[in-house]
Amino acid sequence: MKVAYVFTTANSATYKLGTMILPQLEGGSHGVRVAGMMFFDDNIFCLRQGDPVGERLAKVAQEQGILLMVCDQCALRRGLAEGDFSQCGSGEVQAKGLVEGVVAGCFPQLYAALGSVGVDQVISL
Repeated sequence: MKVAYVFTTANSATYKLGTMILPQLEGGSHGVRVAGMMFFDDNIFCLRQGDPVGERLAKVAQEQGILLMVCDQCALRRGLAEGDFSQCGSGEVQAKGLVEGVVAGCFPQLYAALGSVGVDQVISL
């Protein structure tokens, strides 16, 4: 089974991802293939360069082929992207100051990136 995670609620990336999902991915015991992760609001902060959770996740994502995407508008509002709000949803906003491999985008980019992967379930946390 292939899943995608969407981190929307406060602290879901630091708590649920950092203490449950990530250790399982690192240890090979998660039980499903993770195709992608989308981060909204303050959850994107765990992906800043130098953040222990983000650095560990970047390594796992590279090894396992996991898409890491931040909401372009959320990243712009937090100074973690370059671009203009009028570009949100277009794929033109560029992530900055985040761990290697993270891209900025919105639902159109998320759907395009995961559409051909065959995701069986999307889980919002």
